[in-house]
Amino acid sequence: MPQPAIVLVHGALNDHTVWAAQRRHLAHLDHAVHAIDLPGHGTTPGPALTSIGAMADWLLAKLDADGVRHAALAGHSMGALIALEAAARAPQRVTHLALLGAAFPMKVADTLLDTARNDESRAIDMVTKWSHAPGHADTEPLRQLMRRLAAAHPAQLLHTDLAACNAYDHGEAAARAVRCPTLFLFGASDVMTPPKAARRLTEAMPHAQTVTLDAGHAMMAEQPDAVSDALAAFIGSR
Repeated sequence: MPQPAIVLVHGALNDHTVWAAQRRHLAHLDHAVHAIDLPGHGTTPGPALTSIGAMADWLLAKLDADGVRHAALAGHSMGALIALEAAARAPQRVTHLALLGAAFPMKVADTLLDTARNDESRAIDMVTKWSHAPGHADTEPLRQLMRRLAAAHPAQLLHTDLAACNAYDHGEAAARAVRCPTLFLFGASDVMTPPKAARRLTEAMPHAQTVTLDAGHAMMAEQPDAVSDALAAFIGSR
C-alpha cells in the first residue's frame, strides 16, 4: 500500500536537487515524493516570489495542480519557513511537518544582504562556507549549484530569497496554528541557523520532536543517510 505523499521544499538559491538522496530513499519506501522547484529556481520559470507568504500560497496551489490533497511537508532553511506557513494556512492538508535548519526570526546579516545585492558571486562563496560544518571537504557541489542558478536567473535571486527570509515575521503565530506532528532537524555545527535560533518555534510547538545531527546547515548533503532515516521514521510512524 502506498505511503503518504511527501513534498520537499528547498532553501535560498537552491533547487530540488539538494534533496536527491532523500528523494531516492523515500521513493524506495513507496512514498510519492514531490521535490519541487520554487518559481525562478531550477525548472520552474520566474519571476521569483518575494515573500514567504507568497511562496506558501504558491506551494498550496502547486499541490492543487498536482492533485495532491494531503501530504507531509519537509522544508530546509527558507523552505522550512515556507512549509511552516503552508501548514498554518491549510492545516487540514498537511499530515506531517518536518523543519530542517529552521530559525525564527531568520535574520540575515546586513553584510550578507548587501553583498548578495552588489556582488552575488562573493555572497555565494560566503553562503557556501557558512553552510558547511568546519572541516567538511566537499563544499564545491553547493557552490556550483548556486552559481548555475544565479546564472540562469540573473535578477539577484540570492538577495530576493534572503530578503524574504529576513522579512518573515509570522513564525510564532504559524507554529501555534500547526495541527500535525512536527519534527525539527538541526545541525549541531550549523552557524546559519543554529539550534538555539529556533527556540521561539520549539517553544510554540512543545510536542514537536527534535533530532540533532552531526552536520552543518547543508545537512542533506553532509549527512544524507541520517536525514533520510529521520524523515522516513517520522513520516512513517503515524
